Order: sequence, then C-alpha cells, then structure tokens
Amino acid sequence: MNAPSELNTEEVLRVELEVLRREHRDLDEAIDALQTSGRGDQLTLRRLKKQKLGLKDRISRLEDKLTPDIIA
Repeated sequence: MNAPSELNTEEVLRVELEVLRREHRDLDEAIDALQTSGRGDQLTLRRLKKQKLGLKDRISRLEDKLTPDIIA
C-alpha cells in the first residue's frame, strides 16, 4: 500500500523537470554574466553552452514523457 508521502512516477518526473529547468536558467544567467563581463574565456563559455544544450535535451525528453500522445 502506498503511503501518502510517497510520490508517484509522474510527480517525480515533474519535480525532476523543474530542477532541470532551474539549472538551465542558472546556466543561462552564468553564460550571460561571463559574456557581459568579458572575463569568460571561450573554453569555459563553450563548456557551459554545451551543458545547457544537454539540459535542454533532457528537459525535452521529460516533457515528452509527461505529455500524452494524442492521435489526431
């Protein structure tokens, strides 16, 4: 029997999705800050942008899992 404090699979995915979105936003802010300050080297910026794209892919996959397929 499930205890009320346990999360079901969909709730876990939604929490994970929100965490990934927050990380994506934080990376975006960090990239912007480095670019505007002029102190960010190209290698660091490239790594951060690649990490941001990876997060975007993971976010898309989770959104696909949470969105039901609708047959038109």
